[in-house]
Amino acid sequence: MMEAKLKAFERLLLIMDELREKCPWDKKQTLQSLRHLTIEECYELTDAILDENHEDIKGELGDIMLHLVFYSKIASEQGQFDVADVLNTVSDKLIHRHPHIYGDVEVKDEEEVKANWEKLKLKEGKTSILQGVPKSLPALVKATRIQDKVKGVGFEWDNKDQVWAKVEEEIAELKVEELANDKAKMEAEFGDVLFSLINYARWLDINPEDALEKTNKKFIRRFQWMEDAMRADEKSISDMPLEEMDVYWERSKIKN
Repeated sequence: MMEAKLKAFERLLLIMDELREKCPWDKKQTLQSLRHLTIEECYELTDAILDENHEDIKGELGDIMLHLVFYSKIASEQGQFDVADVLNTVSDKLIHRHPHIYGDVEVKDEEEVKANWEKLKLKEGKTSILQGVPKSLPALVKATRIQDKVKGVGFEWDNKDQVWAKVEEEIAELKVEELANDKAKMEAEFGDVLFSLINYARWLDINPEDALEKTNKKFIRRFQWMEDAMRADEKSISDMPLEEMDVYWERSKIKN
């Protein structure tokens, strides 16, 4: 089994070498030109995961694997590093950051593992727990990562009731600024509401990004069913009063 995996990886490396040498498009690519394509591939993978489509997951993982090999190939041409350096670097890091597996440290649960992970990263030279949160992450994902990281060093509420009380407090503060019609403060308070709701989602063991995307998909599915039903009835959504739209919407909720 291991031999088959190594052979498959070797095949990809050989194909990458050939493409880089012979294909006009592949020869032109740089680390910078691939960046936005890699981001797109990651989003396609997350779509496949949410849809639980394992055939698509396999395909998207292959696309991302190709990108990783591609970056390594370009870097090797520049004399920076090669794919072996990449793999050895991550292997060394995993061994260093899992002393409970490869050393004599004992942990009792997942939370201790995560706490040790953050402490080890500080010892590696990072000056802040939050230093590893990418600046370009979407805001919802970034908020989740921020909260996960500070939780790892004990900056956390005692229970979820306290977190929900904070949600209600932030909503009340938003309403105050809405009544005052202060746009800048409304925006700030709305951000606080979202941040506190993301925090509450963590306490419910819900990934807020996944939850929102599933709601997006559900809304799209229901709205498109509604449009199809209107067309079947030879009606136009643009000429329809809201009250009649609501009738179709309620029907779509039953169907979807």
